[in-house]
Amino acid sequence: RGLGSSAHRPREDSWLKSLFVRKVDPRKDAHSNLLAKRETSSLYKLQFHNVKPECLDAYNKLCQEVLPKIHEEKHYPCALVGTWNTWYGEQDQAVHLWRYEGGYPALNEVMSKLRQNKEFTEFRRERGNMLLSRKNQLLLEFSFWNEPVPRDGPNIYELRSYQLRPGTMIEWGNYWARAIRFRQDNNEAVGGFFSQIGQLYMVHHLWAYKDLQTREDIRNAAWHKPGWDELVYYTVPLIQEMESRIMIPLKISPLQ
Repeated sequence: RGLGSSAHRPREDSWLKSLFVRKVDPRKDAHSNLLAKRETSSLYKLQFHNVKPECLDAYNKLCQEVLPKIHEEKHYPCALVGTWNTWYGEQDQAVHLWRYEGGYPALNEVMSKLRQNKEFTEFRRERGNMLLSRKNQLLLEFSFWNEPVPRDGPNIYELRSYQLRPGTMIEWGNYWARAIRFRQDNNEAVGGFFSQIGQLYMVHHLWAYKDLQTREDIRNAAWHKPGWDELVYYTVPLIQEMESRIMIPLKISPLQ
């Protein structure tokens, strides 16, 4: 009897565990390959610079003098997508988004060349004296989002950042591949990205609006479209943390 009960117990434990362990379908490819645009090999870098309050004007002036030279120089396989100051959210903050045509090799080429650029070395030294902290992330763009291209202004921009639960990126992508169609009527969708290096399982959605009231009207209108509420219902449980920044573009920003 003792042998029989002990032999039966592992099967009971296994059955109980199966009730609480989530089963995941095996993947035959990396998530980045399943979610990213296949027709391009662009890599994006998102930079967050927290500036000393008394230095923000000087910081902006310095960036407006130096960053266009990198953006316009054909010697560097990169482009400045947008550059902003945060208006609502983290105060005295600058946000820069760069695109590297050709992926990691292009990033390495640009970094190597900039290390030999005396003007850029001096720019980094002077900029460093103005900063409280800085961080960056390397991103890929979702295949179903718009390609971020220059646009005329004036606009305000919203960067909505989502920290997802590990293992849920594919689910997020599946839901948003359908959800994005609800947010195209007013040309507000600028770009959607997910992190590869830096803080992982991060998603960034970038939107453009004429002003805050237009933002409110467009977002409210989405709730009147059949299906939007269902997609929100299923994506919210995937999120651990979220943040919204309202940003104002600098004069040099291709996204105005």
